[in-house]
Amino acid sequence: MSVGMTALLTVFVVAAVLRLPVAASMFASGIAYLAVTRQDIGLLADQTLNSTLGLSLLIAVPLFVLTANIMNAVTISDRLWNAGSALVGRLRGGHGHVTVLMNLVMSSMTGSAVSDVAGAGMVAVRMMRSQGGYPAGFACAIAASASLLGPLIPPSIPMVLYALLSGASIGALFLAGIVPGLLMAASISAWIYIVAKRRNLPRGEVVPLRAVPGVLAQAAVPMTLPAVLLGGIWLGIFTPTEAAAVAAFWAALIGFVWYRNLTFAKFVDVFRESSRQSTIVMMLIVSSFIVNYAITNEGVADAVARWFAANEFSQVGFMLVVNLMFLVLGTVLDGAVMLLVFVPILLPTVKALGIDLVHFGVVVIVNFMIAIISPPYGLILFVLSALAKVPMREINREIWAFILPLAVALLLLILFPAITLFVPHLFGYVT
Repeated sequence: MSVGMTALLTVFVVAAVLRLPVAASMFASGIAYLAVTRQDIGLLADQTLNSTLGLSLLIAVPLFVLTANIMNAVTISDRLWNAGSALVGRLRGGHGHVTVLMNLVMSSMTGSAVSDVAGAGMVAVRMMRSQGGYPAGFACAIAASASLLGPLIPPSIPMVLYALLSGASIGALFLAGIVPGLLMAASISAWIYIVAKRRNLPRGEVVPLRAVPGVLAQAAVPMTLPAVLLGGIWLGIFTPTEAAAVAAFWAALIGFVWYRNLTFAKFVDVFRESSRQSTIVMMLIVSSFIVNYAITNEGVADAVARWFAANEFSQVGFMLVVNLMFLVLGTVLDGAVMLLVFVPILLPTVKALGIDLVHFGVVVIVNFMIAIISPPYGLILFVLSALAKVPMREINREIWAFILPLAVALLLLILFPAITLFVPHLFGYVT
């Protein structure tokens, strides 16, 4: 390993131990690399600015963040909870099943696991604890697992980032996430059912059949958002970037005109919070470019490609090795870091082996989503612990059981690419 890479890794590890923000850690690592290799520090600005100029797809990120925050502000989560309870609440462990169903629907509007867990997740935790009597740690574990659906069901912010890195079609990625998202939801619900029987968890509220249409009608208006969003993309009416703007406008329209609970003051607060969250995401993206420059300059990607070629890995063998590595790294690294730093290293090998970029992208995003609920450093776990006032040790004790069914679903996606590529093929994105 060169002196420059040693400096980069050392600074990054020290920054991680000190719990500095990830973006700051990557900036510091990049500066350390440039300093040790005696390169112009001005390359920092050159690499970050030249890499981001012209990437119009980046505009979608803050707009999807804004959409998610508006949907949370206009009490969509509460309405969806009532609708979900009417459909699946009567099952054993019904509150857990409602949580999964609510997140499945919310994910088609937000594209972010953090937004889902902060909005729908907190509603679900409150209901599971107050109405279902669920242990706090178990309720948070269900909410954390269900939040993973946000980045899988389109629209998806991680998919936008992966499209930027790989050049894969964002439309194909959005379509490819649907079936894997449903598979993950089914695996979580299956585990909830098993645990509910073992712990004798209560059934949810039984809504009379005559009242079901009225309850579902309350959630009908929010469901127009994914219909407009995805329908417009698939019919070619607007691009994914334009769809993000349409989604934000539509969400605001629902709040201002239909529900009339989105005041101007509340909208300003939403805009302010969205700006803060978007800045964090954009800083992650920008800081990753300087780290990627160092990796490219050192020939790391080429060395990795040569190693895999020398060991004659098959497509499945490569996918298994890479995903096992990511699952292990996910216990200590943030999913965003792995997406922005490690994926570009692997892309040359992915292309050389003939692995479909859309399939690879969806699989690694599923992997990275598992990472953000993996102790000890899962981001979602910290968010839930802070918002729900539940000690981390209680959540960690319960979350490991959910990682197993999610890992099984991930294995199925690796072994059977058709699960991921079926819908894009149906719409003509994949031949």
